[in-house]
Amino acid sequence: MIELLNEITIYISGLYTLPWIFVGFIVTLLISRITNKEKIDNLMRKIGLILLYFFVPLLLFRIFLDRDFGAKELEFTAVACLTLFFMYLLSYMFSLKKANQLNLNEVARQRFIKTVITNQGRSAAFIGGALLVSPWFVEAAIFIALVGIALFAVIPYILAYMHKKESHVSEDIHALPWYLKLYPWYLSAFAIGAVGLHGIGGISMVDLGDFGIVLKFYTSLTVPAALYYVGSGIHPHDLKKGEIKKLLYSQGGKKNKDHWSWIRNIFFLTVIITPLILIIIFGVLLILDLIPRAWFAVIVINSFLPVTSTNMFLVPYGIDNKVTALSVTWTTVVCVPIVVILIYVFTIFFP
Repeated sequence: MIELLNEITIYISGLYTLPWIFVGFIVTLLISRITNKEKIDNLMRKIGLILLYFFVPLLLFRIFLDRDFGAKELEFTAVACLTLFFMYLLSYMFSLKKANQLNLNEVARQRFIKTVITNQGRSAAFIGGALLVSPWFVEAAIFIALVGIALFAVIPYILAYMHKKESHVSEDIHALPWYLKLYPWYLSAFAIGAVGLHGIGGISMVDLGDFGIVLKFYTSLTVPAALYYVGSGIHPHDLKKGEIKKLLYSQGGKKNKDHWSWIRNIFFLTVIITPLILIIIFGVLLILDLIPRAWFAVIVINSFLPVTSTNMFLVPYGIDNKVTALSVTWTTVVCVPIVVILIYVFTIFFP
């Protein structure tokens, strides 16, 4: 039985996991013919929470249990923190400039700024999880943990502060359910625990014996399952020619024009501006041999990740519901193929 698990694990690891995005898309396409989209989405939300709580943390635990967390890892943690800070600062500066260009009133202006900032948050756990089977899995694991803290702890706090300030109310808004508020610290506990066990106790996966093999097989299911989840979230309706035209240029009346102009700005920021700036910055550092190739690969790929669907939980803080939903959809449709290609190319050139 243990030998069989070892053999199967080979085929649910590395680049073998990438086709599961396509599998998820095809299966959802077939299921959508016999049931409605809402039922499928509700089921996938539940599956997403199962992956977040029972698979991703254990995968990070396994990764850090076999790794010495030394100076290089601490340096990357600092660089990743600065990168995330820069990404959100960039979104804030971009939103201020675009809000002025769109001639928005004060209420719409604040709503636009909060929506843009929020939608700089990326899908690191699911789509970014594909990086956990790459040669740079340690750096990817660090980045995932930090993004979790940013998405579920830092950004909600900032949005709550902005909402209080503009609405002049003193009561707190509890937008995130308790299990998502808990998640970043829950996830970090697995990573810190593994680092402690390995660093202080000298324990690694080999020391776990057969249980270690079972744990490796179980956690190896995480990435194909997460990619299947991502593929299932791409709906055929979103790929129609008419929807693409709406993204490329405005149609209809003023309300429709404003609505799609917000989406286009977020799309431009997340898919073009942010990745381009980070490629230039870290490309120069790489050429000057100031950073390892792994750092460049992980940060560039993470810059292309689509907007995360968990941003929808932050709507009570005053972000635009429909703009956020469509930003998630379109960045997923466009960015998933880019991320898959980049992982494949970087795996070859940055082994």
